[in-house]
Amino acid sequence: MKLPVAILAVFASITVTIDATVYFKEQFLDGDGWESRWVESKHKSDYGQWKLSAGKFYGDAEADKGIQTSQDARFYALSARFEPFSNEGKPLVVQFTIKHEQKIDCGGGYVKVFPSDLDQSNMHGDSQYYIMFGPDICGYSTKKVHVIFNYKGQNHLIKKDIKCKDDELTNLYTLILNPDQTYEVKINNEKVESGSLEDDWDMLPLKKIKDPEAKKPSDWDDRAKIDDPTDTKPEEWDKPETIPDPDAKKPSDWDEDMDGEWEPPMITNPEYKGEWSPKKIDNPDYKGAWVHPEIDNPEYSHDVAMYKFENIGVLGLDLWQVKSGTIFDNFLITDDVKEAEEFGKETWGATKGPEKKMKDEQEDMERKVREEEEKSKNKDTEGGDEEAEEEEEEDGEEEDGAEEDGEEVEEDGGTEEDSDVKEKDEL
Repeated sequence: MKLPVAILAVFASITVTIDATVYFKEQFLDGDGWESRWVESKHKSDYGQWKLSAGKFYGDAEADKGIQTSQDARFYALSARFEPFSNEGKPLVVQFTIKHEQKIDCGGGYVKVFPSDLDQSNMHGDSQYYIMFGPDICGYSTKKVHVIFNYKGQNHLIKKDIKCKDDELTNLYTLILNPDQTYEVKINNEKVESGSLEDDWDMLPLKKIKDPEAKKPSDWDDRAKIDDPTDTKPEEWDKPETIPDPDAKKPSDWDEDMDGEWEPPMITNPEYKGEWSPKKIDNPDYKGAWVHPEIDNPEYSHDVAMYKFENIGVLGLDLWQVKSGTIFDNFLITDDVKEAEEFGKETWGATKGPEKKMKDEQEDMERKVREEEEKSKNKDTEGGDEEAEEEEEEDGEEEDGAEEDGEEVEEDGGTEEDSDVKEKDEL
């Protein structure tokens, strides 16, 4: 069991145990206290604002609170300082959780580890850093984990493609850099990639290069197959690709004075065999593919300290997001892999289940609401149709009544006319 020799505060601090050193830890457990530990860059006047939030769904309303991007289409620049240290001779572990609950379409979710001499108030995209690590998503083509190391003033991207998570739940990202020049990337406490710095980054020149003095001998035959010199083309081979249509006939109304000389249309020649080429045989002089000899690269020099960073002192978030809503939490920088793994289990591991359950329940409720709204719309539509039909029927009845009234009037009028005629006749 690890016995702490320093008390760990709820905010970012250095904790030393017998087996491990925690250089930086941040869980945002003290409300707005994080604002005194994190510095917003003033390099630009329109950086996006951060807020403390557990999001729309979570496993623990308090433990899952982190800093959340809150404005769309903005750059964000925020950093926290800790006691400087060197990772010489020991592992360096960088770990954090991230939740893209907004269904991110394009935006960064990575952290940067800076030297302690960084001017936090002026941090920006071109500020030199030691390490850049974490997910980056943009559209369907970019969904990867960045692992970038600065070596001798140059940033070097990993040559491997590491796929990141693109769901809306909280995910745990861990980078382990070992003093034997190896590394490991974990997502949700499971290894997704590993290797060596020398193999997976172009930090050093190649060990071997092609000998600039070597040239392929002029008599070197690297043709495995050659044309058979004894093979000849058959006499009946040469047939035209197209021939005049033998079934075509000149139209009866064809006027050669007006239309010119008639020629039948061309059709594919069924006897055409294509371009002839001699068959191939094994080349008796074949020597195999010529391999350019290599020599030791005079510019190559092995560096046992590629992994080492002398003055680590700041963790920063320097990123762009089109759609805001990402929550960062549970930052940890330590020299102990087991410590990081246990911390991941205590934080992300403890709340991932309840978080997913809450999200599923919300989605189920939203689905039911949509279904009820759809049913209500359908009822309104059906009710409107019935009312329209009733109105049409009523209008029809009124028209029928009016026609009947008109007929009665005409009949009455005819009677009156007949009465007048009778009166005249009587006179």
